[in-house]
Amino acid sequence: MLTFHNPMHHLHAPVHEFFRGEKVACFETPARAEFVLAALQAGGHELREPDQDAASALAQIHSERYLDFLRTAWPQWIALDPQNEQRQPFPSVWPVRSLRSDIEPENFVARLGLYSMDNGSPLASGTWAAARAGADAAASAAHSVMAGARAAFCLSRPPGHHAGHDFMGGYCFINNAAIAAQTMRNLEADRVAVLDVDYHHGNGTQSIFYERDDVFFASIHGDPLTEYPFYLGYADETGVGDGAGYNLNLPLPAGSDAAAWFAALERACKAIGYVHADALVVSLGLDTFEGDPISQFSLTAGDFDRLGARLAALGLPTVFVLEGGYAAAELGDNAQQVLHGFERRHVA
Repeated sequence: MLTFHNPMHHLHAPVHEFFRGEKVACFETPARAEFVLAALQAGGHELREPDQDAASALAQIHSERYLDFLRTAWPQWIALDPQNEQRQPFPSVWPVRSLRSDIEPENFVARLGLYSMDNGSPLASGTWAAARAGADAAASAAHSVMAGARAAFCLSRPPGHHAGHDFMGGYCFINNAAIAAQTMRNLEADRVAVLDVDYHHGNGTQSIFYERDDVFFASIHGDPLTEYPFYLGYADETGVGDGAGYNLNLPLPAGSDAAAWFAALERACKAIGYVHADALVVSLGLDTFEGDPISQFSLTAGDFDRLGARLAALGLPTVFVLEGGYAAAELGDNAQQVLHGFERRHVA
């Protein structure tokens, strides 16, 4: 499969994060993408660097104020104290509920909180460069598919589906799946479906398209009653305004097996058919794998092949965008299984 990989991803390499309140080594590391890249190289996939600029879609998906902050966050942090080069900034206050978010404070940590949904998205010196190149990879994959390719894979990190219109979260800074979907719309796809199969609900993608009927969003994920991101992803969230009926959440209890997961996938695939989507973006989280250290589903490598085959059966031009998956050593094989299943079904 044609794959656009992000040559800048390794520049985003924070050392530690906060997970459930504890300071731990980062789960989202450069090794994740390197394992996938090695597997695709061994599998004979066509690898390219991004050849499109995502600027127009970026401006439609994310707010100017937020993008300006991301672009300048690390220089702002260093300007406070040159010793900050060796430190990672984290927010400590957030504008929840009755607090105001329309005014950008002068204090850097307060600004960081303004644009963050959690303190689990560590910044590093190369975060902006890596995230921005990832957006270009997503736009490049979308362009290739709209130009006639059957499918393309955006192999990038940091991931994107938790990033909203004006906030970062869950390791995500720019929403690559949303960039791909918006690019397809800009290239005259009438309606794009985004299917999120990550263990964690794609809250950012949902919020970006929640009032729109030109992008249908479906997500299969761990029940937010117990699983991150907790505050979005419930079954009663179906869209509002023009978007009413164009959002489908299929939460499953932690520990759900493959049978339950594939039953939910079938519901999502049928819904994509009902809305007459003419293009598909797959937020390809592979943390549904049985060996993932921070997730609790039990899919195997063979199940990922089956997933790819079912998605191919939709018969839609398809962009795959890498999201989560933190059993890093197995990530390459699992991604390869999805693409193999897709291509095998397509050839058949």
